[in-house]
Amino acid sequence: MTMADTRRNGRRARAAASESAARSAAALGPLPEWDLSHLYPGMDSAAFTADLARALTESQRFAALYRGKLAALAEREDAPSMLGQAIAEFEQLDDLIGRIMSYAGLVYSGDTTDPQRAKFYGDTQDRMTAASTELLFFGLELNRIDLATMARITAHPPLAHWKPWLDDLAKDKPHQLDDKIEELFHEKSVTGRAAWNRLFDETIASLRFKPEGEELTLELTLNKLQDSDGAVRKAAADALSEVFRTNLRTFALITNTLAKDKEISDRWRKFEDVADSRHLANRVEREVVDALVLAVREAYPRLSHRYYRLKAKWFGRDQLDFWDRNAPLPKVEQRTIPWAEARDTVLDAYGAFSPKMAGIARRFFDEHWIDAPARPGKAPGAFAHPTVPSAHPYVLVNYQGKPRDVMTLAHELGHGVHQVLAAPNGALMAPTPLTLAETASVFGEMLTFRRLLDWTQDPKQRKAMLAAKVEDMINTVVRQIAFYSFERKVHEARKSGELTAEHLCELWMSVQEESLGPAIRLGPGYEPFWCYIPHFIHSPFYVYAYAFGDCLVNSLYGVYQNSSEGFQDRYFALLAAGGTKHHSELLAPFGLDARDPAFWQIGLTMIEGMIVELEGME
Repeated sequence: MTMADTRRNGRRARAAASESAARSAAALGPLPEWDLSHLYPGMDSAAFTADLARALTESQRFAALYRGKLAALAEREDAPSMLGQAIAEFEQLDDLIGRIMSYAGLVYSGDTTDPQRAKFYGDTQDRMTAASTELLFFGLELNRIDLATMARITAHPPLAHWKPWLDDLAKDKPHQLDDKIEELFHEKSVTGRAAWNRLFDETIASLRFKPEGEELTLELTLNKLQDSDGAVRKAAADALSEVFRTNLRTFALITNTLAKDKEISDRWRKFEDVADSRHLANRVEREVVDALVLAVREAYPRLSHRYYRLKAKWFGRDQLDFWDRNAPLPKVEQRTIPWAEARDTVLDAYGAFSPKMAGIARRFFDEHWIDAPARPGKAPGAFAHPTVPSAHPYVLVNYQGKPRDVMTLAHELGHGVHQVLAAPNGALMAPTPLTLAETASVFGEMLTFRRLLDWTQDPKQRKAMLAAKVEDMINTVVRQIAFYSFERKVHEARKSGELTAEHLCELWMSVQEESLGPAIRLGPGYEPFWCYIPHFIHSPFYVYAYAFGDCLVNSLYGVYQNSSEGFQDRYFALLAAGGTKHHSELLAPFGLDARDPAFWQIGLTMIEGMIVELEGME
């Protein structure tokens, strides 16, 4: 082939890619982009600059007013009033700093490869770390107040309002350090964990993959693993593997550094187990998580192993290659779902459950709270960011018209509804522990799936939909527990020294083989696929929250089906509680208790029942 031929073929490939992108965009219809001016008019706006300065000066003023004085205030006759006022002022500052950082983070997620946005985010993070360092003393001093004194004064208003937050804060007391050490940890986070997080984000966003010669971002390449053409799926998997391997040293260094950083922090704070700090943050007992993990791992053979064996049979094989794991069923029509149809589908499903729920979700569309296009540089995946109670949440998705994209939209809008309902609790008590934070999102998915299934009459389409739902549930439960097992292995092994990239790949393959089973062929090329999972970097051990939420929602949905009367009110009360109640207290009205090992079998049995139903459709 001559040089001219090579250039000509390159031009043809680029033209074909451009034409394909244009057809895809036309099929999706107009995609919304969020309006961040609800937070600030712009990065260089006077309002943002003023708030940036105000956050530091107000934090310094607050520290000068209260630092070293809380113990004495607690002994005063008017302690409930004085400390209540102090907490109210602290919450206002928390909301202000949260608004500033939310805006900077959302701007940055819109294009993490843009140097201007990256600098804006980094500079803002520096300034807000300085401001929040001034406030560190507050929680530390509150936790030093005598327990009997605190119990006496929190019985009276206005301090009584803050009792859930104070009780929650007290759980951190055994792991607190001296004030100066806490300040050092906090300030060094900018050049420590936060810097490595940012390196990961910018590296991931800058990667480009070339399946079949077409240059794509990570999100668009991962999307091709759901293509109906097996050759396209294999090309995408090969492209992913090649680029991941090229960058493996960087990802291994990031993983090693963050694992060591966590080990140092855990050692200083006297956490016994590698995941105990996450359990504490989630306000869930270690034995509850251990029971969940054990139940899911014991269920691997009857869930994932069984399903993938069935799916391989549908494809006429004994085994599926790893790039076929999420392939659509053969001989089932695949179509691109326009954005408008996805929106209406989710809103209809939410509305059938509750007009109130649909009304909240509709605001995300009507008021430009959603960013949907899959742009170069944009953060991959999807999330719902609560921002702060004085504003409203935002949702980011990378919508490409697949059925799973509709489910993702339903999932993130569930988070958004939850965040709107919890916001009246205020900045300190609105945040929900991660174990319950997935409740509304997974429930929203289930409502949407059931709605679509009820509308679908064609047997082939119903089978495809049921299979897709089973795969989603396996990805949410089995895959996330496998992720959790991988993280445990990584963090335990890191205690003995730095892990090579090859060792990390071996640990990854070991948990994948166990969880996916013999019907999935994990051949060469799959070893480095651990490196793009953002939860390992941003939120160590977060992943079990997905399994927790899915099993919990399966149980909740069973309660809803068996006795829907009054369910909506109880459900909205659960969401509106935010972080004010423990999971045991929130689940009690539904007759559910996550501390009971048998609880997890309810959700797992529902997944198994769907697999049995699919077996009957052959």
